Amino acid sequence: MEDRSENNMQVRCDKIPTQLIPRTRLQVWFLRVCSTILLWTCLIQLLAVSELWNPRLLSGLTNRRPWTSRPPLRLQLSLRSPPPLPPPRNYRSNGFLEVSCNGGLNQMRAAICDMVTVARLLNLTLVVPELDKKSFWADHSDFEDIFDVRHFIDSLRDEVRIIRRLPKKFSRKYGFQPFRMSPVSWSNEKYYLEQILPLFSKFKVVHFNRTDARLANNGIQPDLQKLRCRVNFQGLKFTPQIETLGYKLVQILQEKGPFVALHLRYEMDMLAFSGCTHGCTVEEAEELKQLRYAYPWWREKEIVSEERRQQGLCPLTPEEATLLLKAFGFDKETQIYIASGEIYGSERRLAPLRTAFPHIVRL
Repeated sequence: MEDRSENNMQVRCDKIPTQLIPRTRLQVWFLRVCSTILLWTCLIQLLAVSELWNPRLLSGLTNRRPWTSRPPLRLQLSLRSPPPLPPPRNYRSNGFLEVSCNGGLNQMRAAICDMVTVARLLNLTLVVPELDKKSFWADHSDFEDIFDVRHFIDSLRDEVRIIRRLPKKFSRKYGFQPFRMSPVSWSNEKYYLEQILPLFSKFKVVHFNRTDARLANNGIQPDLQKLRCRVNFQGLKFTPQIETLGYKLVQILQEKGPFVALHLRYEMDMLAFSGCTHGCTVEEAEELKQLRYAYPWWREKEIVSEERRQQGLCPLTPEEATLLLKAFGFDKETQIYIASGEIYGSERRLAPLRTAFPHIVRL
C-alpha cells in the first residue's frame, strides 16, 4: 500500500499482486470449457432420450436433407455395434443331421431355414449345409462362399447346435457311411417326430439328400415358424465381400436417381420347369421341353402351357411386367435394375420393357 500527496490531495494506491491476473483468466477459461462440455453432453443426452421415447420426433429434420448428403448405406450399417451373442442352448443332441440343398439360391435358402427348424424340433446337431452344384446354373460355390458361416453358427446357438463338419469318427475318410434319404415333401411335425427321429437312434448320422419343400408351410407351431423367419432374416447373412458389392451397387444406382429392382423369373430353367411357354416360338417351346426331360428329378414332363397359365402358375412375361410397371406409375426416367439371370429370348423379349423404360441396368 502506498500514500502519495499531489496538490494537497491524498491518493492511496493498492498494488495488485502480479500472479492474480493470469490466475483469474485461467479460471474463467476453465469454467467456459467445462460449461461447453456440459452443455453438449446434456444436448446429446436429450437427443438420445427423445429418440428412445419417440423415434419419429427428429425424423422430419433428418429427412429434409437430400439423400445424396447422407452417408453411404455401408457406412451407416458399419456404425452400428453388433448385437451381443445369445447364450448357447444346452441340450442333449440326438444325432447329427447332414443336408444337401438343391435348386436355385432362393430354394436353397428356404431349405436351410427348414432344416434348422427340423434340427431344433428333433434336438439334433446340424452340420453346415452343402449347396447344390449340379443344378442348371452349375454354380460351384460352397456355403462359406455365399454366407457368413461364423455368424450363422453364433446367431442361432440359442436354438440349435451347428458345426462345420462331422466329428472324425463319423468321417467318410474312416469308412463311415451315413444313412441317406429324402424326406417326404410338405411333411408336418408328426412325420419328423415319429418317422425321422427314430432313425438317429439307429444311425446317429442321417443325410438328407433333398431339401426342397420338405417341411409344411402351414400347421406348424408358432415358435418353429418364428425360427424359420429368424434364420432367413438374421441367421443367413451374406459374406462381407458380397455385402460390400451390394452396397456399392445400390449407391451407384441411387446417385443416378430412383430405381426399381425387377426379378422377372423368366430364365430358361424356370420356364422349362414350370412348362410355361406363352409368347415363345415353337422352337423355343421344344427346347424347353427337352431341358425338362434332361433333369430326371423334375417329375412333370408333359405340361400344357395354357392350362398352367390359367391356373396362375406361370411367371409374368416381360411384356406383362412392363404393363404392370406403367400401371404403377413409374415413368420413363426410372432405372430398371434386372435382378435375375439371362432372360430367355434375350433382347427380343426385353424389347417392350426397354422401349417403355430406356434406363435398364444389368450386371
